[in-house]
Amino acid sequence: MEPSRGDDDERALVERAFRQASFSMSMFDAAQRYLRLNEAACEVMGLGEEALRGHPFPYGLPEDVDQLGTLQALRDVAATGKPAHYESYTRAPSGIREHAWNLELWPVRDAHGEVCAVGMAGFDSSEQHWARQRLAVLDEAAVSVGTSLDLGRTAQELAELVVPRFADFASVDLLEAVMHGEEPAGDSPDATVLLRRVAHLSTEQGTPEAVIGLGTTDAYPPYSPPARALHTGRPVLSGSGDPDFDRWIASVPARAEKMRGFVVTSLMAVPLIARGTTLGVAVLLRTRPDTFTQDDFALAKELAGRAALCVDNARRYTRERTTALTLQESLLPRGTSPQSAVDVACRYLPTDSRAGVGGDWFDVIPLSGARVGLVVGDVVGHGIQASATMGRLRTAVQTLADVDLPPDELLAHLDDLVLRLGDDGNGGRGGAGETGSTCLYAVYDPVSHTLTAASAGHPPPVLVLPDGTTKLVDISVGPVLGVGGLPFETTEIELPQDTLVALYTDGLVETADHDPDVGIARLRQALASSRSTLEDRCDQVLSALLPKHPGDDVALVLARTKALDADHVQVWDLAADFEVVSEARRLAAAQLDAWGLTEEGFVTELVVSELVTNAIRYGAEPIQLRLIHDRTLICEVSDGNSTSPHLRRARIYDEGGRGLLLVAQLTTSWGTRHTATGKTIWAEQALTPTTA
Repeated sequence: MEPSRGDDDERALVERAFRQASFSMSMFDAAQRYLRLNEAACEVMGLGEEALRGHPFPYGLPEDVDQLGTLQALRDVAATGKPAHYESYTRAPSGIREHAWNLELWPVRDAHGEVCAVGMAGFDSSEQHWARQRLAVLDEAAVSVGTSLDLGRTAQELAELVVPRFADFASVDLLEAVMHGEEPAGDSPDATVLLRRVAHLSTEQGTPEAVIGLGTTDAYPPYSPPARALHTGRPVLSGSGDPDFDRWIASVPARAEKMRGFVVTSLMAVPLIARGTTLGVAVLLRTRPDTFTQDDFALAKELAGRAALCVDNARRYTRERTTALTLQESLLPRGTSPQSAVDVACRYLPTDSRAGVGGDWFDVIPLSGARVGLVVGDVVGHGIQASATMGRLRTAVQTLADVDLPPDELLAHLDDLVLRLGDDGNGGRGGAGETGSTCLYAVYDPVSHTLTAASAGHPPPVLVLPDGTTKLVDISVGPVLGVGGLPFETTEIELPQDTLVALYTDGLVETADHDPDVGIARLRQALASSRSTLEDRCDQVLSALLPKHPGDDVALVLARTKALDADHVQVWDLAADFEVVSEARRLAAAQLDAWGLTEEGFVTELVVSELVTNAIRYGAEPIQLRLIHDRTLICEVSDGNSTSPHLRRARIYDEGGRGLLLVAQLTTSWGTRHTATGKTIWAEQALTPTTA
């Protein structure tokens, strides 16, 4: 048997084990003064044991080490006598954590059980720490990148995620096609790449991010790291000293001047690839001593992949929104023709929300008798489907208005149409489907000064009277179009000349912060406080009521009423006797002479003769003739019979049937307007330039 070791040999063995341990071990007295340190601890401290012994912690500890936290942990163990675990970090000047330490602290007791010292062992856990950090970054990327469908905001979120924890500077550049929602085409590997800067962020003032301003397009030669990353589809590592990097920086004098004094220790260009399509490139650089590692490469690729999916979603949304907006704007009026009844200014403002462009619309429709129809509506839903539905409804309103239906009847027919659209979308199985819309249709007559309106679930008009006071029209609001089975009611009010009528959609007055009543009150205040032109008033109302990024589409129509006075309108009551036809021709000719429209006399006499004759032959009393001198000459004959005449082509031997055909050929337009007491047949003549 081997002889047993003596106590001295055992102590020497323990001492060697303490000193030669691969991890840092230190001993402190109860006052946190150094008692013992092994070789690994002295290496970390950068001082020998003799130089540290007797000095209180954290003497000799580098400034970039977490000193206060470790000191507090030592004090807690000495005071409580309980072991503790603590994580300490070594911080670089830029604030990035370079090293992590797991510290195990335990109490050392004397023969009486009192704590007389504290032992501390330190293990370098930098790799585990950075692995956790990378996982934390990926977790944060899942919730912080792609919070909106805005390309610029998505790119900025990526830059904010990696700076400063991962890089000192980050930029995101996208291909021009991506900015327009299009799918980019592949380029030759030798081609110069045009990229638009959409986001950048830096940890230091003066870092050369300002060389390329946000929204600016820059050309990247094929040898530059960003272009190489785009062409190869793989991350590219570069930096100061790399010939291609130095050549790229020197190729633009402004960039070279801005980079003067900066040493890029490591640059990584990572392509943004989603669903097999390269969208752009993210550039990350460091100016600190440590360079990007393989683990950094893996993290950057994962972040770029996640960000690229968000960018691609934003691109697809941009494309769909652009398509829907183009469709929407193509279906809206491109301008309003001058009206004798009203002066008009209109606005349409699409939403910025991710729900997409809605189906708000407006229209100004010329009607017979110098009247005008004012329309606003809001289709349920967003996107291309809503825009297409809006176009169908607007066309239907124009068609129904052209046959001079009163507002309540027009909405009833429109309601039937929406029900049929819902059935079409539901496979013909019945039910209203998902199609629906609100609509307000109003008709203003400048002769009687009356506004006649009906609403299908739409907010009521706001009036600004000539004295500046505002009034909300007390209109009976019917059901939303698409409900079916319920009637609509007409409201008629008389308006003084120069009354301002405001029609709008709910996006102007409804927000998440307040209900529509508050929004309507703000609208009334904004309208009352302005005395500008109608165009300026539209802009002022939108500016006063809407946030920077509206959550819904907005349509606004401002119409200032005008009036046709007695000098422009002449009315005669006629007896149901054929002998009055010649008298009607004479009265019309005399009135034209008084208006200076003698040249229109021949056609007007023929029209009056035909319409009055038909009213006497096929109509009923009372019979009335009315001439309106407007931008055109309008001849109207009313009677008490609701039966409408029909235009037909007479055969060779027919004795009649040619009158209305002749009227249609000699005038610009003609038609029938039903009234509560019968009908009105009207014909409109264009005036010659000398008499207009």
